[in-house]
Amino acid sequence: MNVTYHLSSAEELNAEMLETIKATFKTKAIKIIVQEEEEERLTAEMKADLDYRLNEPTTQYITSKDSIDRLKNKYGV
Repeated sequence: MNVTYHLSSAEELNAEMLETIKATFKTKAIKIIVQEEEEERLTAEMKADLDYRLNEPTTQYITSKDSIDRLKNKYGV
């Protein structure tokens, strides 16, 4: 099981959070990783790909359901 907490500041950490983690995982081994939140930015390559997609003819669009179905069929996801 994975649990992710997103905090706007380390000041938000409190004893209640630790107690919740302890109650959830009890005697199981756990790993706690702390990392600074970084803003997600689009790379130039990502922007170029999105621009390319925006310029495609709308007649070639498929629905999100069709897209997911194709991915499931191709990759078994």
